[in-house]
Amino acid sequence: MRVHLRTPRLLLRQFTGDDVDSLVALDSDPEVMRYLSGGSPTPRETVRDEVLPRMLDWHARSDSFGWWAAVGVSSGEFLGWFEFRPEHDPATVELGYRLRTAAWGHGYATEGARALIDNGFRVLGVRRVVASTMAVNTGSRRVLEKCGLRHVRTVHLDWPDPLPGSEHGDTEYALDRVEWAATG
Repeated sequence: MRVHLRTPRLLLRQFTGDDVDSLVALDSDPEVMRYLSGGSPTPRETVRDEVLPRMLDWHARSDSFGWWAAVGVSSGEFLGWFEFRPEHDPATVELGYRLRTAAWGHGYATEGARALIDNGFRVLGVRRVVASTMAVNTGSRRVLEKCGLRHVRTVHLDWPDPLPGSEHGDTEYALDRVEWAATG
């Protein structure tokens, strides 16, 4: 197991082929998937043949960027995952996370996201961290704000199969290295 980062309560480690069941369970929880698929689960075959291979491919290409399994330090339990990877410009990375409902409300999302942000700015030379979520996803919006990201804009996209709440738009958040350094 290659640990990418360790916080007081989390290990962020590389995914392995053995994580299929954990990912399937995560994506089978209607509350976890509420703002992603309207609560519909991700089929096991999709996790096995598309989702996990994409995560593993990032590990093969980079030790610094990609997706990491979040594991409780004391329990060893799979809690979810964090994403920290460039989309187009290597100096701008996207932050994302998905945690089991049992892990909600305990500060894990903020703890893991802050660790990735701090490592990105201190070690990896990242210039900007971006994230987005549905405007109605107040829990994720609070996490992003606690991590220092600021609301940049709300966009209204035309989805072929809109989710409940999509009429309120998607919010985009960002944190620049200069802003981060001024708070630390």
